Amino acid sequence: MELLGQRWMLRVVWELAPGPLGFLELRRRMDNCSSSMLSVRLQALQGAGVIVKRADKAYELSTAGIELVRALEPLWAWATDHLDPDATVGE
Repeated sequence: MELLGQRWMLRVVWELAPGPLGFLELRRRMDNCSSSMLSVRLQALQGAGVIVKRADKAYELSTAGIELVRALEPLWAWATDHLDPDATVGE
């Protein structure tokens, strides 16, 4: 939980859920996440066995990562149903 609670971790996992992405495409999808921060997060997720780096250098979810996404899907569904997308943190 400590690992997944760090900023950008779940976002990386969620962006990789549909399929593999190269670093530049993943970085483009990550809005304000810097390249150096993304590199650190990718290394940590690889070390935890959540993602793998393929031979073509694209990143994808491991079997454990796919299981994690399945476990998180109800949370994302709840957030989609209950949270105002225009609200800002602290309101």
